[in-house]
Amino acid sequence: MARNDERRRLLADAAITVLADEGARGLTHRAVDRQAGVPVGTASNYFASRDALIAGLMARIGERISPTAEDLDTRAAQPAGPALFADYLRDIVRRLSDEREVTIALFELRLESTRRPEVAAVLREWQQAGFAGDVAFNRQAGLPGGPREIALFHYAIDGLLLDRLTSPIDPETSTDEVIDALVDGLLR
Repeated sequence: MARNDERRRLLADAAITVLADEGARGLTHRAVDRQAGVPVGTASNYFASRDALIAGLMARIGERISPTAEDLDTRAAQPAGPALFADYLRDIVRRLSDEREVTIALFELRLESTRRPEVAAVLREWQQAGFAGDVAFNRQAGLPGGPREIALFHYAIDGLLLDRLTSPIDPETSTDEVIDALVDGLLR
């Protein structure tokens, strides 16, 4: 039976919504079917197990929040330096903030990965690919900082997003100001 890619995306998007709204315990095939408005059993036809469902929603998260090739080419053509790096970070934070549901789902998966090694394995692979992409972009664009600095920015951005999506400790300070301070502090 041929698989319908549009239906697969619909189901993965529904899984993201369920995960963000109900947490990991609420993520079931039946809940995904209900959220997607499809007949019961549809999600399990596309994703045979819960692990396959998680892998499918991780792939969809990547599609939804990854920069386009055009975005990367535009940034790579700009003069290298801390200003470009700050712009790159702002774009990452903007994409993750605009896709609030996706980011919350990612945080839910991070927590679930502490209890389920199979989720940790899928998440780790996805995170390492994103990290490698950021390091490669940084290197290709001639930006300051190497893998250590990129890792520190990942840690900082995860904390910044968790703060901004929940109860900010300093809502008066703009996200751009926070990013500028991070860049200044880490890329001296």
